[in-house]
This record gives sequence, structure tokens and C-alpha cells, in this order.
Amino acid sequence: MKRWIVALVILCSIGLAGCIEKTVNEELETNDNEQKQPMEDLKTPVTYDKEAKKETNPLVLNIIDPNTLEIIKTISPIDLGYETDFETYKKEIEKLAYELARGTETEAGYDKRMVLDKMDEDGQIIKGSPRIILKESELVDRIVEASLTGKDIEIPLYVTESSYNVEDIAHLEDVIIASYTTYFNISDVNRNKNIELSAKAINNVIVGSGDYFSFNDIVGPRNELNGYEPAPEIINKKLVMGIGGGVCQTSSTLFNVVDQLSVKYIERHHHSLDVGYVPKGRDATVSYDALDFRFQNTQDGPFLLKAIYGNGFLTIEVRTSREYENIEG
Repeated sequence: MKRWIVALVILCSIGLAGCIEKTVNEELETNDNEQKQPMEDLKTPVTYDKEAKKETNPLVLNIIDPNTLEIIKTISPIDLGYETDFETYKKEIEKLAYELARGTETEAGYDKRMVLDKMDEDGQIIKGSPRIILKESELVDRIVEASLTGKDIEIPLYVTESSYNVEDIAHLEDVIIASYTTYFNISDVNRNKNIELSAKAINNVIVGSGDYFSFNDIVGPRNELNGYEPAPEIINKKLVMGIGGGVCQTSSTLFNVVDQLSVKYIERHHHSLDVGYVPKGRDATVSYDALDFRFQNTQDGPFLLKAIYGNGFLTIEVRTSREYENIEG
């Protein structure tokens, strides 16, 4: 009897051990599977947080030319300090806008002065070019607005064409509304040649209502290639020889005639010495790529410049059609 009881106890112990072993093995297997699952998940794509995404795929802005639709500049707001120093970032994009508008030493800017239309000897129009302005403040605002999202930005260009009606052209010589004459020594051949060339350049230029006139843009470079001669000119209170000396008599004569009209002066400079061909303080000195004489026609109608070069005199007239004869700005 005792032997049977002992055998039964041993048998139960073995069975219990088997159950315990099985349970332990099942738990180990379950735990092992649970630990393996995250490792397998690493093989599938995961969603990065915002900062991690910036490191792998930085946001950039493309600046587009609206005419050609080409990318002219690509910037990274993060690299320029958008998130760390906004004031510095804004100064950087203001500098960028300035350079795109006005150019650098190596690249021309988008800003262009208006070159006015002109009539040839047959009354046909020689087309100039419009005024183009890249509005810098607007470009800065567009870049700041897009700095969080990133998108293509077109630069804001404003184009102004000369403002006159084609129908007016045939009548622009009808009446003289202003005139001024200056005189010169007929023996100074080279100087007189320079006056004649510059007078011819501004003759028959059409200045529409609101148009901008630039003496340097209309007359162009005064150099030997364009036929200009060495002649006396005033520089730093001294009379020296220079190519194009005498051209300032044309610009000063022009100032005295348009000063009789409703115009707004954009740029005008005085000589460092008095000149004899206009009263004191009534001059307008020019130097190509340096000093210019510029004004805007603020009258409500267009006018035509007529330059008459004669033997010892230069007369510049402003003419218009009878329709605009008595109209002022």
C-alpha cells in the first residue's frame, strides 16, 4: 500500500512538472514574440517629427521671373536664420530684394528707367522702352509669408509704358507752349559739335503725361565712338578738357524751357562754377553714368521737344496739340 502511494506521488510530481515546464515555455515564447514585434516594425516607414523632417528635407523657396518663368534664386529660410533670428533673416531678404531690383557690380537689376519714344524725320515712331520697377517691399512680404510653407514666388514687376495716344502724334507740333534760347561762340568748333549732337538726340522726343525724361538715357554716352569731341568742361571748379564738353549747355537750355511747364524734378545738379550761357543758378550739369537731369511730366497731356541748332545759338521748344494747349497739371 505504501509503495502504491509513493508511486502515485512521484507520478503526479512528474505530471505537474510537465505542466509547469509547458507553462513556462509558453510564457517565454509569448514574451519572445512580443519583443520581436517592435524589431520587425523598424523595417517599416515611420513618421518623423517636424524637426527630424527639416533635417532630411529642408524647406526652400524658389524666386521666379514672371516673364520667363525661370528660377532666378533659391533660398533656404532655415539657413538664413528664419527660426533663430528673424531680424537678421529679414535683413538678408531685404538685401536680396535690393540686389534683384538695382543690380550688383556683376549683374544688372530688374529696375529700368523709361526711354521715351521719338519721331524720326518722316514722322514715324522710334520706340523707346517702358519703366520697370521691382517693388522691393512687396517681394520681402511675399518671401516672409512663404517662409513657413514654402512655394514658388514671382517677383513683383511694375511696367509703365509711355502715356500718349497715337492719334495725338500728328498734332503735337501744332503750338509752341514754351521756348528758350542760349548762345555760344561759333569759333569753338569742337564744343559746338557736342552741342549739336546732344541737341539732335533730344529733338522730337515725345513726353507723355506722367512720363519720366532722363537726359543721359536719351542722349547716351558722350564718347568718341558717338562722334563727341574734346572740349573745355567744368570739373571741381576747374576748366579742363574732356570728351563731350559743351553738352551741359544743351541740358541747361532744356531745364530753362521745361521749367516753364508743370513738371516734377527727379534729379538736377549745378556746376561748381557759374556758366555764362544761362543766369546764375539756372544750369543743369550732366555727366554720363554720374550726374543726370531728370524730370516727370505732370501735365495732363503729352508734349514734343524740338531742338533747333543754329549759327551761334540753340533753341529748345516745347510743342503740343491745340487740345492740350491750355491744360496744366
